Amino acid sequence: MSDSPFNLSGKLALITGGGTGLGFGISKAYLKAGAKVVITGRRESVLKEAVEKLGPNASYMVNDVSKLSSLPGFVDQFEKMFGPVDILVNNAGINLKKHLTEVSDEEFLNIIQTNVNGLFALTREVAKKMIPRKQGVVINITSMAALYGIPNVTAYTSSKTAVLGMTKSLAVDLAKDGIRVNAIAPGFIDSPMLRKAFDSDPARERRVLERTPMNALGEAADIGLAAVYLASEAAKFVTGVNLPVDGGNSIGF
Repeated sequence: MSDSPFNLSGKLALITGGGTGLGFGISKAYLKAGAKVVITGRRESVLKEAVEKLGPNASYMVNDVSKLSSLPGFVDQFEKMFGPVDILVNNAGINLKKHLTEVSDEEFLNIIQTNVNGLFALTREVAKKMIPRKQGVVINITSMAALYGIPNVTAYTSSKTAVLGMTKSLAVDLAKDGIRVNAIAPGFIDSPMLRKAFDSDPARERRVLERTPMNALGEAADIGLAAVYLASEAAKFVTGVNLPVDGGNSIGF
């Protein structure tokens, strides 16, 4: 494994929202590739349970990316406790499903605060540490919502489209410092939450699968392996891309 360009041995990854769903899937894949992983999130009980499942090379720190003023101190404390961040995965995010006429200004700003402002502020603070070291990888999780119109998610779509644009800008700004910035756009990934949505709306499940050329749902592991690739030496000449991992959903008809 050590000769493999996909090997992440000796690397330390900080994964926001790493206790559940895609973040947990990415954490598992990174550990399998040899990295050490620190997951963050708002709920300590969730993080603790996740770390118990992930094993000895996983740790956690409680952190809320929407609390912008706390992030410089958080990153300082993180590096004192665990060492330099090699890989930052900005996975934490919140969604809101409502018709646009029902969305209040406060609700809209709440989504932007976590998904855009928090992501930027954390990346800025981590980048300040990566720049002198002349190396690092940032991976942002975008969405199919950043690629085409999905009904009743205007705030979420706005936030993920902002992240898509930010990925390109960050990639250009940080390239000279040896830091690569890429994004992953997950398609429809099998999860208890998605299954529940499909159970109450079979027509939606039919539509999703009909639009997906591979006619299947993805797994969290699919996103995890894509994140391993983008963090590894195998992707050393890749920056500023948004990689759909979606069974063809974004190009399906």
